[in-house]
Formats: sequence, structure tokens, C-alpha cells
Amino acid sequence: MLAGLALTDLDLSDRSAAGAELDQCRCQNVNFGQVRLNRTIIRDVEFDRCDLANLRARESSMSRVAASATRMTGLTWITGILRDVTFANCRIDLAFFSATRFTNVVFANCRLDQANFGDAELTEVRFDNCDLTAAQFSGARLAETRFTGCDLTGLAGVTSLRGATMSSADAVGLAASFAEALGIKIEG
Repeated sequence: MLAGLALTDLDLSDRSAAGAELDQCRCQNVNFGQVRLNRTIIRDVEFDRCDLANLRARESSMSRVAASATRMTGLTWITGILRDVTFANCRIDLAFFSATRFTNVVFANCRLDQANFGDAELTEVRFDNCDLTAAQFSGARLAETRFTGCDLTGLAGVTSLRGATMSSADAVGLAASFAEALGIKIEG
């Protein structure tokens, strides 16, 4: 267990941990790339300008976490929990969140292109000014999820967006995806 630490300019990449806890820590410019986690708890942690690229977590949880300007390309968070988490100005493209439960999570100004939220449960999640180009939502359950100012071009699994709220501009951007899902051909 790591608790109450300020970690700065460290390379902790390519390690494995099972049952670990990271509690009340501040991580600045720390490399967690290629880390493998199983049943890990991350609580009351701040990640600032960190690298979590290709981190793999299974049955792990994050609660009361803030990540800013952090790279998470290829992050895999399977069958996990994210509660009261804020991602601001993060690169989370090609991420995989299969069967993960999100509660009160905010993605602000994040790059989430080709992210996969398949079979995830998103409750009170906000996507503000995010790039969700070609993101996947098949089988996801959205309750009180909000999209504002997002690029939703090529989004897959549009029929799983039931329960979401979005701006009219975001809805117009999804017109082609909605038409395709309904079997409507658009000419012109």
C-alpha cells in the first residue's frame, strides 16, 4: 500500500501488482506505462502529466481521482469501477473499458477517439468537448449521461445511447450513424 505520498518524476513502468492500494497520493510526471493491475484500489489520488499508456487493470477501482494532462493511450480497464473521477485534457484514445461501471465521472476536453465502452454502465457521466470519433458504445447502459460539444463522428453502438442527453449540435453529428443503425440510406 502506498499512502500519503507525493511521487514526482518517477518511472514505474512495466510492473505488475495484485491487491495493491494507492491512497491519498499526488503523482506528477510519473510513468505507469505497461503496468498490469489486478484487484487494485486507487483512491483520493491526483495524476498530473503522468503516462498510463497501455496500463492494464482488471477488477480494479478508482474513486475520488483527478487526472489532468495525462496520457492513457491504449489503457485497458476491464470489469472495474470508476466513481467520482475527473479526466481533464487527457489523451485516452484506443482505451478499452469493457464491463466497467462509471458513476459521476467527467471527461473534459479529452481525446477518446476509438475508445471502447462496450457493455459498460455509465451513470451520471459527462463528456464535455471530447473527441469520441469512432468510439464504441455497443451494449453500454447510459443513465443521465450527457454529451456536450463532442465530436461523435463514426460512433458505433448508437442504439445503446438510450438514456443519454446531448446538445442538438452533437445529435446532428450523429445523424449518419443513427440512419445506418436504422437501415436508412442517405443519398446526396
